[in-house]
Amino acid sequence: MQLDPDRTALVVVDMQNGFCHPDGSLYAPGSEAVVEPIADLLERSREAGVRVVFTRDVHPPEQFDGNRHYDEFDRWGEHVLEGSWEAEVVDELVVESDDHVVEKHTYDAFYNTELEGWLDARGLDQLVFTGTLANVCVLHTAGSAGLRDFRPIVVEDCVGAIEPDHHEYAVEHADWLFAEAVTADELAFG
Repeated sequence: MQLDPDRTALVVVDMQNGFCHPDGSLYAPGSEAVVEPIADLLERSREAGVRVVFTRDVHPPEQFDGNRHYDEFDRWGEHVLEGSWEAEVVDELVVESDDHVVEKHTYDAFYNTELEGWLDARGLDQLVFTGTLANVCVLHTAGSAGLRDFRPIVVEDCVGAIEPDHHEYAVEHADWLFAEAVTADELAFG
């Protein structure tokens, strides 16, 4: 798959200590396992002039107070609290000064953020998705991109999950419904 670097953004979803580091409260070995493949794809993307977007799942401690239905702390326990070590991107994936960082408070990086406007202003409509978790934030953000008429591309060997079945479901579902699923080796920029 050949992508135009001037129209492409590499989106690194939630590769944070809370999910990818063994000391994280929601650590998943499958998330840690994709750090190196994502680092390799980051290097290739930057060399080709592809813009990079990092998303960070960040929760103020009081975010779900008073909610009746949507409460991530009820489902997952407190995680990636605002200002915490858990909320930071893992050290192996360096956020550079010209990368765009989106702080999100839900599974979907487009919901109540500036992401869509930032991409539109730069003419970026081909979004290459990596990160974690495959069946949660990656799936919801890539699906939201598709509904907004972006071209979502899910890099299956650069997406982490808690269980292999979760990964398989998310990639197959995305590929069937709104995205294209590829491996990192199948991507070329230029």
